Parts: sequence; C-alpha cells; structure tokens
Amino acid sequence: MVPPEAKGTPHVSSLRYRNAEARRGRAEVLLGLDEAPAAWPFLPVAALFTLAWVVFAWPWLSGAYTIPWDAKAQFAPQVQFLAASIARGESPFWTPHNFAGHPQIADPQSLIFSPPFLILALLDNAPGLWAIDTTVMLSVLAGGLGLLWLVRELGWHWAGAVIAALGFCFGASMAWRLQHFGQVLSLAYLPFALVFLKRALERSSWPNGLYAGAVAAVIIIGRDQVGLLCIYLLMAYAVWHIVTARDWQNALRSSLLPLSAGALAGIALIAIPLTLTLLLAGQSNRPAIDYAGAAAGSLHPALVVTTLIPQLFGAAGEMEKFWGPPSFTWENTGLFTAQNVGQLYIGALPILLLIVGAMRGVLWDREVRFFTVCLIVVTLYALGGFTPFFRVAYEIVPGVKLFRRPADATFLMGGLASLLAGYVVHRMFSWTMPDGRPWQRAAGIALVAFGFVFAIGAAVALDRVHRAIPPMLIAAGWLGASILALRIAEVRKALTPIATGIGLIALIAADVTWNNGPNGATALPPAAIEILEPASRNQTLAFVRNQLARTASADRRDRAEFIGLGFHWPNLSLTHSIEQTLGYNPVRLKLYVDGTGAGDSAGSAGQRKFTKLMPSYRSPIADLLGLRYIVSGVPLEKIDPTVRAADFPLLARTPDGDIYENPRALPRVLFATRTIAADFVRLMAEGGMPDIDYATSVLLETAAPRPERRPGRAEIERYTNTVVAIVTDSPDGGILVLNDIWHPWWQATVNGESTPILRANVLFRAVAVPPGKARVVFRFTPLAGAWKQVRG
Repeated sequence: MVPPEAKGTPHVSSLRYRNAEARRGRAEVLLGLDEAPAAWPFLPVAALFTLAWVVFAWPWLSGAYTIPWDAKAQFAPQVQFLAASIARGESPFWTPHNFAGHPQIADPQSLIFSPPFLILALLDNAPGLWAIDTTVMLSVLAGGLGLLWLVRELGWHWAGAVIAALGFCFGASMAWRLQHFGQVLSLAYLPFALVFLKRALERSSWPNGLYAGAVAAVIIIGRDQVGLLCIYLLMAYAVWHIVTARDWQNALRSSLLPLSAGALAGIALIAIPLTLTLLLAGQSNRPAIDYAGAAAGSLHPALVVTTLIPQLFGAAGEMEKFWGPPSFTWENTGLFTAQNVGQLYIGALPILLLIVGAMRGVLWDREVRFFTVCLIVVTLYALGGFTPFFRVAYEIVPGVKLFRRPADATFLMGGLASLLAGYVVHRMFSWTMPDGRPWQRAAGIALVAFGFVFAIGAAVALDRVHRAIPPMLIAAGWLGASILALRIAEVRKALTPIATGIGLIALIAADVTWNNGPNGATALPPAAIEILEPASRNQTLAFVRNQLARTASADRRDRAEFIGLGFHWPNLSLTHSIEQTLGYNPVRLKLYVDGTGAGDSAGSAGQRKFTKLMPSYRSPIADLLGLRYIVSGVPLEKIDPTVRAADFPLLARTPDGDIYENPRALPRVLFATRTIAADFVRLMAEGGMPDIDYATSVLLETAAPRPERRPGRAEIERYTNTVVAIVTDSPDGGILVLNDIWHPWWQATVNGESTPILRANVLFRAVAVPPGKARVVFRFTPLAGAWKQVRG
C-alpha cells in the first residue's frame, strides 16, 4: 500500500491526503512521534506498552492469583532458600534441606546465578509468593522493553514495536508457561543480546561486543533449553551478518574484535557455573537424555491449531477435560508433555498479520529474512520426533542431548512470530506494504478456514464437539474483530495514525489478556499454596517443626519425609529449613537415587520408590538417614506394605495427612569403634545391609582389622549449609560418621590437617579421628573439588 500521491491520485484526493497529513503532523509532533521510524521517542512508546503490561499482569500484581505448579513447587523454594542463606551469612552453594543434601551451585534449578532473583534475595530475606511473582512479571516487562529497543534499532514503526512486544511477552509459552522461570528469563534477555550484537557487528564496536557477550553469558548460565536455542540464534545472527554482507571479507574482519570481546566476556562469566553443571550432570541421575526420552517431549502438529483457536482443547481447565494431544482423550501419541506446552496463541491480529505478510512475500524481505528462517527452524525443532530435523539436531548439535522436551522451542516460536508480525505493521504504517492479489487473499482465507475445518474434524472424531464449539466461536469473534480492525486501519492510518496504531494495540492487548490471561496453568488463589509462604501457619508444618526442635540434640538433627501431600509440598523443606529425604528436582545425585529410590518429586504417594539398598522404611538406610518423621497423604502401609503399625507410631492426623514416627532413627553424627569392609557395589545392586549396630560400627569400602577400641563420643559444634564442625573425644580414636550424603566436592580437616573423606555405609561420609579430643571440619569446596575431579 502506498500513499495516494505516489499512485497519481486525482487532485481532490491528493488535497484530502495532504490535509490528513497536516492533521496527523500536529498530533504526532505533540507526542514526539513525527520522526522517522528509527527515531521515534522511546519513553512514550514504553509507557504505552507498560500500561498494557499492567493490565495483563494485574491479577498477579494485585495478589489475587499466584503462579502455581513448577513456579512454586520447584523455583519459589529455591529463591527462598537463597534469600534465607544470604540473610544468615551462609553460602547457598549446598543445601542440606532436600535429598539429604544437594549441590545448589551446580544445579540450574537453584537460580543462584539469576540476576532478578539474586537481587530479590538480597533485598528480601524471606520473599513470599507475591514478591517472587512480581519479580517474574517485572522480568517479562523488561523483556518487552528490550524488544521495543530492538525494533527501534531495526528502524521499524513504533506501532509495530508495541505489537511485537505484546505477542513476545503475553503470547504462546511466555504466557502459558510462566511457571518455568528460567525459560521465561532466557527469552526475556534475548532482545538485549540482539541489540548489543547488532550494534557490535554494524559498528565494529568492541564495547557492544562485550555487552552482548555478558548478556549471552547470563542466558547460558540459566542452563535451560530455551537459553541453548537463544545462544544458537545469536551465533547464527553473527554468521548471517557476515555471509550476507556485500563485502563479506570486510564484514568478517570488522567483526573479529567485537566478537572476540564478547567471547572473552562470555567465557569468563560462564566458565565456572557451566563446568560445575556439566560435572553434576555426570554425577546425576540424568547425564544425558536419550532420543526416545527427548522425542516424547515433542510438539504435536495438531497443536498448531492453537495459533487460531487458543482454547480449543481446554488447556486452561482441568486435566480430565483437556482433550488435545496427549491426553486421556487423545491417546497413544507417544508423548509426555503438559497440556499447556502446545499453546501457541499470540493474538488473532498478529496471526492475521503473519498470514498477510507471508502471502504478500514481505516476510522474505532482506531485513527480516533471518528471523523468518529462524522461525522455521525452531518450529521444526519444536515438532521434535515428528520431523527428521530434530533427530539430526539431537545427534550433531552440542547441548541438545542434555535436555528433554524439544517443545520448549515454543518460547522462541512465539517470540519470533510476534517480531515478524510487528514488521508487517511497520510495512503497513510506512506505506510500503504491497497490495494483495486475489489469489493471495484467497490463500489466506483458505489457511484460516483449514484451521477451523481441522478443529471440527478433530472434535467430531474424538466426540468433543460440545466442548469445541464455544472456543471456536470465541476465536472466530476475535478473528472477525481483527479483520475489521485491519480494514479500518487501512482507511484511517493516513488520517489518524496515532489513534489507529493505539487502536490496534488495544485490540491485541485485550485479546491476549482474555485468551492468555490467568488460567489453571498459570494462576491459582494464593491460599492454595499457603504452605510455601515463609510465615505459613499450616498445622502440619507447625507440628513437624515442633517435633524436630524437640528431638534436636548435640549429636542429632532428625530428618522428615513429606510424601503424597500434593504437587506443591515436596520442596517446602527449602522454604522452611527442614532437612528431609525427598524433594522436587529433575536433577538428583545418582548415588542417592540409586540408594534410596528418591524420585524427581514426591507429590503423590506412588512416587515413593524403594530400592535393594533401602527396601522399606524399616531398614538400616532409613535409620542412618535419621528419618524420624514421615508425613504421608495416605496411610503408611499403602506406600510401604511391609511396615507394621507398632514400628511407626501414628503421632498426629492433620487435614493434610498422617504423621508417623520412626523411633529407630539414628543421630546425625556417630562414633564408630568397629570397621567392617563391605562391597558397596554389591550392596547397591543386591541389598542386604548387615545386621549390625550402626551406632558403633561402620561399613567402609576397605577396612583393615583393628583391635577392639573403647567407645568415644561426637557432638555437633556448628552446622551450616557448607560447613559442619564436629568435636570428638575418645580414648583410642575411631571413625567419625556424618550421616550426610557423600559428595566429592566436600573436604575435611582433623585438627586443622587435611584428611580424606571416606564413603561410609554406602551413602554417607566418615573420617578417621585420633585418640583424645579432636575437631573435625567438613567444608563444601566446589571449585577445589571440581578441579580435583577434572584432573582425575
């Protein structure tokens, strides 16, 4: 579409156009929007976007809702542990509060290296659910402002910038998977990295290269699949800039300095966290994901229809009513993904803009061709096992094997699609949009119609017509409103361009707020997750904490286990500083998993598995763990049929579950005077822990015969996250046993002298101590431990 004068319109029409231009000029000058597209003022446009953000985010900002599921079950307790540790002056690099100990510094889930949450932890020593949600929403806002900056750098129209930012922040997975904090942050950082990288390459600017490398490092440190894809996108952008330049050799030469600066900055920032994570992966239950496991997280092609009909399959509702793939209705897909993973809606108007742009060829323009290619690539990646592309990527692209669920690429699908929609708006408002031909209009209509026909066919085939019709009608309404808005914009953009742009923005903001706003995947009343508030008054929690305080002594730090109480319970131990045997984390130490059967979560009773080494709660390993209290959502015998009521007295019954006591739980520190050699590999594989007195005897991998030694004693002098000091007193010396999980990054000293930490009783730590009084200090030293591990 070009201005009437450029078409040689009659004098009267030309005069009217010039009058409209004059009226437009007065309005745009008032707001400062009369500049060329690349020079529009940032602040008023940012204010407009921020207003839309407030509307979308208000249900969470007001405290009416909280972001549930992984946001609280997984990540909120991590932030709370980080904040509490900093407030106590302790290192947060190791936690004793779940899985009998875990190396937080190496775990991507810990959020230790996440700038927004680190800032929150520094400002608030006990962040509640609202503070954590607000931090996430502010990060989304920052990502949107970053996209505005990127679009301004690209020289596009301000209306296109805001529309792109709306879809980027409130569309697809950014809206529907808010609970995945790390992935949300990875995408939010991407626009800033692109701005700095673009400036670095175009200006041969090493400072901008440095900034780009720093932002890219922050993305990598998040250590999630969205971050991995963002890094490959940034690398591809640099390569694209060079190979598509008119003089690629000169472009290469001018790029070397800024790219080198960025690489140096990035490597300096990521070297330690990434190395520790890779080492942890080797120690964990999932050093890599096999292809079948990864492909099970693919985006089902049928879910592409949610770009047009967001609520078609009922993803916002209860799991039992969801009928998209995979579900109880749409079975045998071979997939294992949550119902919100495949939600791709970025708004009806942006989708129409993409269709128009694709049909008229503008998405292949030189200035956006890179982003179009990237959208195609990430879509193929997200489809996973449904195309050969992902198999090739899995086999040859570094890092892909570390992650499950290629459907995580839907984050980038939504972001890139929104950016391209913004470009189409830019072409419209800058009068450079080519006129549509009849066949192009027909093809666009046919594409939309196909989506609705497919939806009807799927609903009929699966007997879900009654559930499909309402969301289809709603989607048709938004599409109709968007088509009307586009028609009005074509007529009014010359006369009232500001009002026209704001009108389109308002429509999209209303659309995504309605269709992508609070739902069962992203919002629950805070009362439903009150257990994770630092000041929770939960009755079960209060009882367990009181019992643990009652039994604590100089040698005893009893553990609890929370099992089958609901999805949000397993990591409450991080929130409330309770030491427990289970937790919620997909990455766990393999030694502990193989020894105790600890699964990635404990929300349901069926997730409690036992092993050969620990075949029951009534076992030496359970006692050595100091597992004193078991809080279960079902009767204990339904989890472990071998237990007898007399062995685990029922202490209390609360609205949440039953609380049992294991009176045989052993103290945290023991002084052994008898050592017994044992084959730990065989014990792990076959079980059969010896029937001995573990209070005075210890199993070691190698143990020389020693004469009988007289009893000694051990007391805990200091116990923090990363330092445990114990004093012993014995006439003949012996073995100090610390019933915390053995890990190679711990070091020990006895009376200030370094001493090796032995593996004791298969899973735990021990050191030899001399006669008399001795002071033993265990320290978690991840850097020294990792360096020793790397050297072999």
